[in-house]
Formats: sequence, C-alpha cells, structure tokens
Amino acid sequence: MTVSPAPPPAPAPPLPSPLLPPAGEPFRVFVGYDPREHEAYEVCRRSLLRHATIPLDVRPIRQPDLRAAGLYWRARGPTESTEFSFTRFLTPYLAGYRGWALFVDCDFLYLADVADLLAAVVPPGAGAAAEADRLAVACVKHEYKPAEATKMDGAIQTTYPRKNWSSMVLYNCAHPKNVAALTPDAVSTQTGAFLHRFSWLDDDEIGEVPFVWNFLVGHNRVDPADPATRPRAIHYTCGGPWFERYRDCEFADLWIKEAEMLKAEKEKLKLLEDNNGEEEDKIKEGN
Repeated sequence: MTVSPAPPPAPAPPLPSPLLPPAGEPFRVFVGYDPREHEAYEVCRRSLLRHATIPLDVRPIRQPDLRAAGLYWRARGPTESTEFSFTRFLTPYLAGYRGWALFVDCDFLYLADVADLLAAVVPPGAGAAAEADRLAVACVKHEYKPAEATKMDGAIQTTYPRKNWSSMVLYNCAHPKNVAALTPDAVSTQTGAFLHRFSWLDDDEIGEVPFVWNFLVGHNRVDPADPATRPRAIHYTCGGPWFERYRDCEFADLWIKEAEMLKAEKEKLKLLEDNNGEEEDKIKEGN
C-alpha cells in the first residue's frame, strides 16, 4: 500500500505591522484643514478611505476648534500659508499620546493603501516591534528648495531646512520625546524652526519613508523604467487643481477625477435623501 506524503504545512499568515492599533480599532489619520481648501480636504479623505484595506478614522484638524478648546493660542504669523502650519504638531496630543497616527496635509491625493505605507516604514518581522518603539516619527526626507516666491492662492513661499518633512508624518504618539515636546503649550509657543525641523528628536529617531508616499508635484520625477518611482501619494505642495492657477498642473487629471467621483457620490446621496423625504411626506399625508 502506497502512503501519500503529507501535504506541506500551510504558510504562516503574514505578521501584522507593529504600527497598527489593536484589533478592532481603526488606524487614525489627522488631516490639516483650511477652509480655503475644503474641497482638497474632502478629496484627500476620500482617496485615503477608497484605497484602504484597514479601517481608518480620518478626521480634520480645525484651528478654530482647537482655539475654542484652549489647546492652541499662538497668533498667526505672516509666513503661515495655512491654518494648520503649526496645529499639525498636536497630532500626538489629539491621539491621546497612544499608538501610531498619521498626519497629512490636505493637498494630498492617495493612490495606494495606508497599510502599505505602514509596512514600508517598519516591515513586519523579527525585531519590528522594537524598531517601532524606538522611532519617534517617520517621514519622507526631502531635499526641497522651491523656485517660486508664492504658492497656492498667493501665499508666501518659504525655504528652510527639512522643508516638507512635516507635511506627512507618521507619529509614534506614545514616544517619550513626543509626549514631552508636543504639548499644546509647546505647539503654541515654540519656534517654527524647532517644530518643522523635528529639533526635539535625535536624527536616528526619525524613520524614513520612500519619497513616492510624499511625491512633490513639480519636484519629484517618475522614471518610466523604474516602477519604484511611481507615486503612491501625490502632494500638490505649491497648489492643486482646486486653485485656478494650478488647474493644469502635473497629475491634475487624477485629482479632478477623484473630485468628480466625490461629486457624483454626493449627488446620488442627495437624490436618495430627497426620495426618502418624499416617501415620508406621502406616508404622513396618508395618515
């Protein structure tokens, strides 16, 4: 009698990213909000959710709400091009100094899954949890010097070391240095240089993210022969198609397509609500 060999053992399931929250909890994403770029925020949020394979909790950081709550009180300076120029650094506080969270400017369009971003920072495997605990933040370490004097709708363009590093940051919200340095008081009083250059951290505590996750329009380039250069998240850092000045910028078609899908969804939802309202009126009339 011939005995069939035992089937090979099933491969072990992949280890989850150590940056993910406990099972059942969504990963938190905080998006910088400015009323001048409301449409940009909505499109950014939709693109995040549309590509995600993990639950996301996406919420805006609104400066007026923070001021009303007594969490932010610095006067706005002439070089602050958006309402979230400094409030972005409250991300660990707003996340309860717990777990990992993502901050992103509203002028982003995501083309890929946030879960892949987390895996790119700290690949799952042996030693991953320790590495995730060691890092305080992770970001794309751009070498970027803008050529234009203004951006967006005429806002002043500034140049400084580590520019755009803070435009998309994964925060280890419980890291002791973030807990100590990124308090409401510090964010309201510390200099822009201290905050935007991550001066409260040692360099080796700043993890690196591949540039395709913060692909700067007009600066970064796609190499057709290298798939690794294709953007995963597009950053319209000087201004996007929601500003008339940048209506025809590079990758404008992708943003406009996302905006059109969002508009169609809203129109469909409104139609359903209107139809439901008519049905309710008929029921009331019948009674």
